[in-house]
Amino acid sequence: LLATDGAPLNVRDAITACALFDITENNVRVTLVRLSADGLIRASGRGAYVIGPNAEGLNLAVSEWRTAERRVSTWAGRYVLVHTGNLSRRDRTAVEGRERALHLLGLRELERGLFVRPDNLRGGVPDLRQRLTSVGLDSEAAVFGADAFDDERQAHIAWLWDGAALSRAYVEQRAQLEAWLARSSELEHDVAAREAYLLGGAAIRQVVFDPWLPREWVDCEARARFVDAVRRFDAAGKAIWRGLAGG
Repeated sequence: LLATDGAPLNVRDAITACALFDITENNVRVTLVRLSADGLIRASGRGAYVIGPNAEGLNLAVSEWRTAERRVSTWAGRYVLVHTGNLSRRDRTAVEGRERALHLLGLRELERGLFVRPDNLRGGVPDLRQRLTSVGLDSEAAVFGADAFDDERQAHIAWLWDGAALSRAYVEQRAQLEAWLARSSELEHDVAAREAYLLGGAAIRQVVFDPWLPREWVDCEARARFVDAVRRFDAAGKAIWRGLAGG
């Protein structure tokens, strides 16, 4: 549904696509009913669905992956913190939404109930607060800026992200995508569609959940080249799937 760019998803097309992964028609229909009941999708005419009201915030956050890099700004050494220690953990759905929002926006747990990330995204604390609440963080959570940590906490913050591993992953994943693009024309159409979905989905997920760290912590040039490769792979994958659907 995210890949349709707002156009309705026909149930028959969903069944055809899922058959490539040995998912039965019954499983597809049951899943659509459950997603609809949860408000994550909604009916749009006969036998078609679009994103539902309970998924609109997440849909917006995910769909912006192609331009997410533009949100990165120069880092001045400050941090954004989110305190969740006063929030209830009884509602499992709320807890899952809270944890997803924090992970999606690149925050890591510094201490129990206290999450942190570099304040290097455009819009600063106010924009990050709005983004977090739009994708599942409780509105009661405290979101604020801070600096001047004691030496022990400052050292601990530096270990919350592995910048070197992220930089290596950018290079390795880009090479994998480039290699697949170079040989994709040799593949059977069904095989190409299935592999494009799996490889592209994993790559897009990496971009969506990237913490967008400042250049002091990661190789931003390698990250930019990786994201560009994902954009090109996404375009190629969509062309393959349009051919599969006869569109």
